[in-house]
Amino acid sequence: MTTRPTRYGFAAAATVAALALTGCVANSTEATADNTITVDSNATDCAVSASEAPSGTLVFSVTNSGDQVTEFYLLADDGLRIVGEVENIGPGISRDLVVLAQPGDYFTVCKPGMIGEGVGTAAFTVTDSGTDLSFSGDTAAQVAAANANYKSYVKDQIENLVVGTEDFAAAYIAGDDDAARALYAPTRVFWERVETVAESFGDLDPRMDLREADLEDGQEWTGWHAMEKDLWPAEAEAGFEPYDQSKREALASQLVEDTTTLYNNVQDLEFTLDQQTNGAIGLLDEVASGKVTGEEEFWSHTDLWDFQANIDGARVLYDGVRDILVTKDADLAATLDVEFDELQTLLDAQKEGDGFRLYTELSTSEIRAFSDQVNALAEPLSRLTAVLVL
Repeated sequence: MTTRPTRYGFAAAATVAALALTGCVANSTEATADNTITVDSNATDCAVSASEAPSGTLVFSVTNSGDQVTEFYLLADDGLRIVGEVENIGPGISRDLVVLAQPGDYFTVCKPGMIGEGVGTAAFTVTDSGTDLSFSGDTAAQVAAANANYKSYVKDQIENLVVGTEDFAAAYIAGDDDAARALYAPTRVFWERVETVAESFGDLDPRMDLREADLEDGQEWTGWHAMEKDLWPAEAEAGFEPYDQSKREALASQLVEDTTTLYNNVQDLEFTLDQQTNGAIGLLDEVASGKVTGEEEFWSHTDLWDFQANIDGARVLYDGVRDILVTKDADLAATLDVEFDELQTLLDAQKEGDGFRLYTELSTSEIRAFSDQVNALAEPLSRLTAVLVL
């Protein structure tokens, strides 16, 4: 992922539990009457205003009082799986994370600078409110269908990713760099379309998609971008030494193994309505944090393939819940329809054959148009979860 905001280098559950002892202490035990929990994120703390809340719709209102862009996560009880996240919160900015929380144990953590293990990790408990969290009537059927359809979509994308990755790895190991370069961007679109799902599996994401700029001291660099640099050596810094055969084989084998693990992990995955809507928001954040800046594909400059794939994934998620949204807020649905279409029009203008122009070929005005339209879509999309589950 990107500037690499969402790099989940979270440790095992036992380590997270230990970190909780040194994290910021919550100001009170319980959430407010309307189940709003405030979060103050800065360079050293993640101050969550409550350490528990009743099950149901929770709103984490996150304010960045630091001087770096930050993000906030609600993690499952293993400290690895992501239940909900809100990214790209600039200094002085507040953003909300809305989740439909089931009873159980969780962790909260902030990531100033959007890299590393985060700060202020703390335990968070959702008690049983006795509230029925299921939907009823026609809405229940629509939600069930949306969840089932998205599960099928995710499995299909990962299946294609497995096949594409195997072909890419074989070409890379064989030294057929032209074939590997040709397969690189078209294969990665399957990852990018469901990136927020892949990110939910803890350390799989950084092993597969970490950018060099986001490496921590002593961290091993593996995955797509490590091979990208080797495949486009002319774009690398002066003095870069191409990898030897043993390193190529190790990197390619690890990527295939990790992709297979991802495939196995998604087989029994189930989705909720808020996970879907927050996933759409997260995919647009991926665009804003790396694709629209040209920082994701630093050497291949194939950022527009990723850009399109993130929008594909977000649009699939939105379309899956659109009928439900129309019954709750038809104006918001109409706005989202227009803003998605406007962004797609800009992407269509950059297509070349089966792909896109390189990002380095775009003019300043073209990049600005993308940035403006991403912002125009981000604001209404950020309201999607709240409208559907509150």
